[in-house]
Amino acid sequence: MTREVDVKLLTDNIKEMCIEATHFLTPDMDAALKKATLEEEAPLGKQVLEQLQENLKIAGKEMIPICQDTGMAVVFLEVGQDVHFVGGDVMDAVNEGVRRGYVDGFLRKSVVKDPIIRENTKDNTPAILHTEIVPGDKVKITVAPKGFGSENKSRIFMLTPADGIEGVKDAVLTAVKDAGPNACPPMVIGVGIGGTFEKCALLAKKALTRNVSVRSEIPYVKELEEELLEKINRSGIGPGGLGGKTTALAVNINTYPTHIAGLPVAINICCHVNRHAVREI
Repeated sequence: MTREVDVKLLTDNIKEMCIEATHFLTPDMDAALKKATLEEEAPLGKQVLEQLQENLKIAGKEMIPICQDTGMAVVFLEVGQDVHFVGGDVMDAVNEGVRRGYVDGFLRKSVVKDPIIRENTKDNTPAILHTEIVPGDKVKITVAPKGFGSENKSRIFMLTPADGIEGVKDAVLTAVKDAGPNACPPMVIGVGIGGTFEKCALLAKKALTRNVSVRSEIPYVKELEEELLEKINRSGIGPGGLGGKTTALAVNINTYPTHIAGLPVAINICCHVNRHAVREI
């Protein structure tokens, strides 16, 4: 049976989620950062993590964004196939939610209308919207504001099948090493393996929204996530790039079928806040 959903619900929720995601960590990220602070052994690295904890307390208490770069709004919509949107255009509704969130929430507007002319749109629109049709009559909304300190350090490698899993490891470790302190470590590393050029990038972006305490259900992928996290944290980059064993909080990997002649790998690096908010309507 078809369920009608007014697009105003998208606008209202996305507005609130933009503000929520830029002011508060998700519970899993908060727990991971607290755990890292307790376990960090390098004095300077521990000091950096303690300062990040203090920053989070101030942000929550004073309703100040946890980072001055409040990002470009990335929105994932998982739309039940039995949903019929009414009341307007979905893309317009999403952008209106972002506009209200960033204007009414006094968040930094960082989007330019053209990548070369670079005139600011003054309301942080348009958003980046990814939609997926799924079974059911619900709509799952994920809002993930992405700052570009870490986004700029993300990479895509078009490997060959002969490169295999060792090639994948080298690609991820190369991307993290090249990012160094510039991606505001400790990082969360989203990895996409398979698909096509654009699909692996989307897999990596979506991987960042997975709970950082949850490992892949695929045995070899789970092992790869754990191995890469261990190797990344042995790199010595550390919190703020100032040394220590906490360079990354998690490595989340998504995979997808691919062509016999290819092995696309994308690494989407995110900073220590890894902002996102999730709701279902």
